[in-house]
Amino acid sequence: MSTYEAAGVDIEAGERAVALMKDKVARSRRPEVVDDASGFAGLFDASALLRFKRPLLASSTDGVGTKVMIAQQYGKHDTIGIDLVGMVLDDLVVCGAEPLFMTDYIACGKVVPERVAEIVGGIAEGCRLAGAALVGGETAEHPGAMGADEYDLAGAGTGVVEAADMLGPSRVAAGDVVLGLASSGVHSNGYSLVRHVLRGASLSLDAVLPELGRPLGEELLEPTRIYSLDCLELARTVEVHAFAHVTGGGLEGNLSRSLPGHLDALLDRASWTPPAIFGVLAGYGEIAQQDMDRTFNLGVGMVAVVPPESADAAIRLLGGRGLDAWALGEVVPGRGEARYR
Repeated sequence: MSTYEAAGVDIEAGERAVALMKDKVARSRRPEVVDDASGFAGLFDASALLRFKRPLLASSTDGVGTKVMIAQQYGKHDTIGIDLVGMVLDDLVVCGAEPLFMTDYIACGKVVPERVAEIVGGIAEGCRLAGAALVGGETAEHPGAMGADEYDLAGAGTGVVEAADMLGPSRVAAGDVVLGLASSGVHSNGYSLVRHVLRGASLSLDAVLPELGRPLGEELLEPTRIYSLDCLELARTVEVHAFAHVTGGGLEGNLSRSLPGHLDALLDRASWTPPAIFGVLAGYGEIAQQDMDRTFNLGVGMVAVVPPESADAAIRLLGGRGLDAWALGEVVPGRGEARYR
C-alpha cells in the first residue's frame, strides 16, 4: 500500500516543527501583526501606513546560497536564518525603507523538527534585530530530490519609506564622504569560492587556524551583521544621501549601483584592515586581489554616502551603537563607478 509517509513525507514531523518554532517566531512580533486563526496567511495592519503622506512599499527576496552547505556539514543550524534576514531586509533599507515583515521558505529532504526549529529561530532572531515581524513561512519536504540532511532556504520581505525621504543616487553629490560600515565576516556571498578553497587546500571545518583563533567552521558561520536599525537611526539623525549593501559583486560593484552616472566614488584601500578570514581564504586559495574584490565584502558590509558635514557625527553615532565605521572614500566627478584610488 502506498502512503505519503512511505513516499518520504512525515506530516507529523512537520506539525511538531511548527509547534517547536512558535515561541521563537513570537519574539519577532510587531504591534501591527494581526492573528489569522487559520494560519494560511500572515496579516499586517496596513492602517499603520496612514502616518505616511505617500508611503512607498519596498520588497526584496533572496536566499543564503551555498553557505547552507557549510551549516549542514558543520552541524550548526541556529544562525543561518540570521543570514537570510540580512540578505533580504538589509536590501530594503538601502532606499531608506523601514522593514515591516518577512516570510520564509525552507525546503529539505527530511523534516527534522528540532533542526527546522533552529533554522526558523535564527530567522525570527534576525527579524527581531531588524525590527521586522516574521509573519509566516513554509517548510516543504522533498524526499528523493534532496538528501535527508540537505535543506535550502529563501525569504521575502516588505518595507515602507516616505516617498520624499527615499534615498539613492539622485541625492549623491560631489564632495560626499563614503563611509564603510564593518561586516561581521564573510556574510552570505562567495561561499562557492569558499568551498572551492576548502576542497583544494584540504581544510577541515574543525581546524583551528592561528590567524582565526577558533574553528574554521565557526568563523565561516559567523552570522551576517543586520544593519537595518543602525541605518534607519543614522538617516533619522544626520543627513544621508545613499546606502549600498555589499553582497555579491563586492564593494565596487554594489556601491556603483548607488551612484549617479556622472559621479565616481574613490575608495582608499588603506583606510581599513579586512578581517583575518579574508587573508586566510586568499592565501590558501591563491586568490588574486581582483577576484577577492569582486567576490567578498572584505570587511565592509554596508556603505553610507553622506555630506562631509555629517561624516564625523555619523561615525560617532554608529560607534555608539557598537558598529565600527570610518571614512572609506569620497565622491568625485566621473562615470558612475566605485573604484580604488
